[in-house]
Amino acid sequence: MQTTTLYVKEATSEGPILNLESILLKTEGVERAIIDVDDGEIKIDHSEEKLSPNQLITLIEQYGLNVTK
Repeated sequence: MQTTTLYVKEATSEGPILNLESILLKTEGVERAIIDVDDGEIKIDHSEEKLSPNQLITLIEQYGLNVTK
């Protein structure tokens, strides 16, 4: 299990947070996602064999969200 920390600019209000949680938790290999609403920090516990950090970024960006490391 690997933990990846990313920042999503839009993840500071309820709508985008619920959308992001839904995207991540239905993705195979994602075990847990914790979102800090104060600064948009996301900690994602995932299988390093199934998902790399770059694959997570691509997945999130496909939904129109802005990701930084």
